[in-house]
Amino acid sequence: MKKADKLSHINDLGEAQMVDVSEKISSNRIAKAKSVIFMQEKTLELIISGQHKKGDVLAVARIAGIQAAKKCADLIPLCHPLMLGKISVDFSLNGEKSGVEIVAIVKTDGKTGVEMEALSAVSVAALTIYDMCKAVDKNMQIGQIQVLEKSGGQSGDWKI
Repeated sequence: MKKADKLSHINDLGEAQMVDVSEKISSNRIAKAKSVIFMQEKTLELIISGQHKKGDVLAVARIAGIQAAKKCADLIPLCHPLMLGKISVDFSLNGEKSGVEIVAIVKTDGKTGVEMEALSAVSVAALTIYDMCKAVDKNMQIGQIQVLEKSGGQSGDWKI
């Protein structure tokens, strides 16, 4: 089995392990991920108008996404704690599809990638939108959570 075909978080005995990155060289690493949350038109209108009784939904979701990226190693058991240099969480409102697309970009100069931090950011931002809006729309759907691109490290650059 080639090294690329082997799961890095499983040792030869089939046990979970944290990958040893101590010998790796630090490099600039960037990951971009997205998620989409679909909702009723009236729910999206509340978000756009700022008339939601719980306040600015997107501002709260942005902070939640940033916090999730920072806490990723506390949430995902085998993730390395990282010193993140940048986290951005942005939203695109789509009235035609009645949804909010969430995109996060995470950067670091380190020995391991930031894909999990970017995925955590978009996931928790979507969950926060759901939490804030569930009283008016219980049928929201979260999906399309994926890494869009990453750069840096031994495996190089990758993009959808």
